[in-house]
Amino acid sequence: MAEPQRCWEDVVAGDALDGFSLPLTMTRMVQQVSGTQDFYPVHHDSAFARDGGHADIFINTGFIRAALCRLATDWAGDAGFLKRLAFQMRRPHLRGDTIAVRGRVARKWRDGDNGAVELDVWIENPRDGVATPGSATVYLPSRTA
Repeated sequence: MAEPQRCWEDVVAGDALDGFSLPLTMTRMVQQVSGTQDFYPVHHDSAFARDGGHADIFINTGFIRAALCRLATDWAGDAGFLKRLAFQMRRPHLRGDTIAVRGRVARKWRDGDNGAVELDVWIENPRDGVATPGSATVYLPSRTA
């Protein structure tokens, strides 16, 4: 069942986004390579990744972007709009990790006719905690519009 549309007036700085977790199984690693068409072997060939100095294969940029976009757009709802997304890939998320994709409301303001909300977003893994910090700006509908 779909949740009711989130409106700008209902948002408060500090609110947590529901977020989600994903186990990075070998099946998911192969799916992320296939889905993003990023066939560089560090994302699917453990021996190649280890020969390059990595602990194991790791998820790619497209997968990270998609996970953070999913977080923001699920939170914003069907009438929301993801205006901007930025993130830093500080540490890899490896096969075998269960990643947690999380966020919170940083601030809100009016951008012309739009109700804008800045989100702090991130991806955690069990070794490093927050390994991919980021931010997003979403526009939410107004109850008064």
